[in-house]
Amino acid sequence: MGGLVVSIAMTPFVQLWGRPWNLVDISSAATLLALHGLCLFAPFHFTWAAFWVAAALYILTGLGVTLGFHRHLAHKSFQLPKWLEYLFVYFGVLSLQGSPIEWVSTHRYHHQFTDTERDPHSPLEGFWFSHMGWILDSASRYRKYGGLKNVEDMKKQWFYRFLHRTYPVHVFVSGALLYALGGLPFFIWGTGVRIVYVFHFTLLVNSAGHIWGNQVWNTGDLSKNNWWLGWIALGEGWHNNHHAFEYSARQGLEWWQVDLTWYVIRAFQAIGLATDVKTPTESQMRRKALKKY
Repeated sequence: MGGLVVSIAMTPFVQLWGRPWNLVDISSAATLLALHGLCLFAPFHFTWAAFWVAAALYILTGLGVTLGFHRHLAHKSFQLPKWLEYLFVYFGVLSLQGSPIEWVSTHRYHHQFTDTERDPHSPLEGFWFSHMGWILDSASRYRKYGGLKNVEDMKKQWFYRFLHRTYPVHVFVSGALLYALGGLPFFIWGTGVRIVYVFHFTLLVNSAGHIWGNQVWNTGDLSKNNWWLGWIALGEGWHNNHHAFEYSARQGLEWWQVDLTWYVIRAFQAIGLATDVKTPTESQMRRKALKKY
């Protein structure tokens, strides 16, 4: 039954802008348009309470993506107790960036095929494609790498299977809860503005992080370190560092490279909640450095 549903959803539905669009693409586009449209009402429903709710949720759901989805699940850069792992992953689910299984699968393929035609969001196809276009072309993604074949470790866990089937529901429930607590200001700022902000800072790592900035490591790809992206993306903007040492829990490798996600991991390590925390050694950095290290 599940295979039939996927097959129907992936069947070409309409021809737009020179390519077929299926129901997955249309629903993704409609969701993105609705969220961005919601942000247009934000100035008219501003309150400081709504602003701080959005800011707090930006940190929590942003860390859900950077710490939970990315550094922990995709790269296994450190270990957490299951209750804490699941908590951060759940925060990440509220970012509306797909299920943890789908997100991690796409990211692992990105590292396997970085900046080639098989990269799910290669900048070789232009800024728009690497930023958002790939999300709206699901058939192209599945043709490139054949689906969720690289996340067997996650498929074995009931929690991730459950979230894979239900993740949009959790976002809708959180939006309803925000509306119940603070009306339209909480809903618009805590759902619309916050989701759009976290969404774009994540996607800028895929796009801007492979176009603008500098390279200090020999990675054989287009990944760049970008200071402003490091600030707004909770440390994910040090992207050349990340591609050089993808196993590292720390991406801001220099003291001045702000990496909020690393500070949280380091705090968990200090109190014994994060273990097996991986960072590059001096010899590993010397071997990768473009200049004398």
